[in-house]
Amino acid sequence: MTKTIYLAVALLLWAIKVEAATIEMKVYGLVCGFCAQGIEKTLRKNPATADVVVSLENKLVAVATREGTDISDQDLTRALTDAGYDVKGIARTQRSIAEIRESLRAK
Repeated sequence: MTKTIYLAVALLLWAIKVEAATIEMKVYGLVCGFCAQGIEKTLRKNPATADVVVSLENKLVAVATREGTDISDQDLTRALTDAGYDVKGIARTQRSIAEIRESLRAK
């Protein structure tokens, strides 16, 4: 019985991991709309990217990944630093891109 519970919990955690995720990054060096466009274009080249939100005011870049895919922190950091930006933090969150957009509009 205990092994069954552990297996069920492990499968549930694995299922959560493979769902589409949102990656939020604090990025410094964003100063204009062209910066936002460039970051969005760069991140959309990755086949795992489903959507991107860039907020200059909040120094926020959020990436939604396609279901069952992921983008490593190293790949994200490399893409942004190669483009001339400074990544200060990366967090994987449960917030959807729609929720992030709404919270940015509310500010």
